[in-house]
Amino acid sequence: VSEVVSTAQFGDLIEFSYPIGYSHWGIYDEDGYIIHFAVAEGELKKRLRQSLQTMFPVCGDLLLGETQIRRQLLSEVNVPTGAQVMISNNRHARTSSLIAEMRQRRDALLHKELNYNLFALNCEHFATFIRYGQAVCNQIPGRSKNTECESATKVFQDIVH
Repeated sequence: VSEVVSTAQFGDLIEFSYPIGYSHWGIYDEDGYIIHFAVAEGELKKRLRQSLQTMFPVCGDLLLGETQIRRQLLSEVNVPTGAQVMISNNRHARTSSLIAEMRQRRDALLHKELNYNLFALNCEHFATFIRYGQAVCNQIPGRSKNTECESATKVFQDIVH
């Protein structure tokens, strides 16, 4: 994590590669923070999340369904043991947007609560939308790589505009 923080720049895609074959994604937001799809935080949800993560440490967050786009210290993101954290700007065959455009999308989406959907609205869709203006997810089995998920892009665009 410290190596990523020392080299990352605003708008870099941060990938948490889990040992079971999928990744959590966020976007670097300077000063050691990332913006990512996280569990919506209320006291009840926080307790429920802790219970689920005890039973399902890798996917407890997904079982809650409702997420909130949050700014969080990279070092405080809850990831399973053995996860690798890296900058992954080269996995989506896209050209990065201008920084001002990325900041506009980030600002509009920060703190929004959205229903998580593994296939249609997930953390990788969010991170790539911020960076490229198009939601892309390359880790869904049976789906074409580097193809825009138009429904996810639309959800995010409707909030931004």
